[in-house]
Amino acid sequence: MNLLLAEVAQAAQRLADAGVPSPRFDAEELAAYVHGVKRGELHTVADGEFDARYWEAVARREAREPLQHITGRAFFRYLELQVGPGVFVPRPETESVVGWAIDAVRAMDVAEPRIVDLCTGSGAIALALAQEVPRSRVHAVELSEQALDWARKNTAGSKVDLRHGNALTAFRDLDGQVDLVISNPPYIPLGEWEYVAPEARDHDPELALFSGEDGLDTIRGIERTAHRLLRPGGVVVIEHADSQGGQVPWIFKEDAGWADAADHPDLNNRPRFTTARKATP
Repeated sequence: MNLLLAEVAQAAQRLADAGVPSPRFDAEELAAYVHGVKRGELHTVADGEFDARYWEAVARREAREPLQHITGRAFFRYLELQVGPGVFVPRPETESVVGWAIDAVRAMDVAEPRIVDLCTGSGAIALALAQEVPRSRVHAVELSEQALDWARKNTAGSKVDLRHGNALTAFRDLDGQVDLVISNPPYIPLGEWEYVAPEARDHDPELALFSGEDGLDTIRGIERTAHRLLRPGGVVVIEHADSQGGQVPWIFKEDAGWADAADHPDLNNRPRFTTARKATP
């Protein structure tokens, strides 16, 4: 074992003791970042090339600063995104939400499907859809100016139509023309602040986390926005907490113009997102 791998083993133990959920992965990822190599290449770093700044990065992670804030990057599906203070760090569970949306759009008999991403944050969802559904026309909106700055960096040079605005009132020019609306909105109840992981509670923007007493205020607003934007037969896909499984489909009621509202599981078989179809008159 070379020096770097020995230090990584010590770092992983320190991170585990600090309660970091994935200590070995994070220790390796920080080592790769500091030394400018891939995680699978750590063994190639000569002992004389060990960079003591590694322990500065480990100390930051030990204090529960998000890994992605330290490295300045987040990986989402096939994307590498720039992230940092002021923007929600995309989570792996959202990848399955996007995967369902991609399959749904591909199954539509639409040459150039129009997609709207509400509460885009870093732009992860919008960019993934634009990349994986090449003929799609993707629009995204973000309210926070700080988050919007990150989204602009990430979407620069892409075909994503990125706008600054409120998800509940945005895209009046697209009313009735959209094939799919997707969102990872804030959905944590205000009373659960103390139970949120430090990485999110202390570093993700509150605007991206909390939404009313039951966490569903923004989702209720998005239901109305999605119905306004979608064409008949269009689909909405919205992420929620696993504890909200069974609640969100009831927001998309038949008497409000929806059909086929249902929950879907994530990779851990927990209810993670709701889909519904705008009913055809």
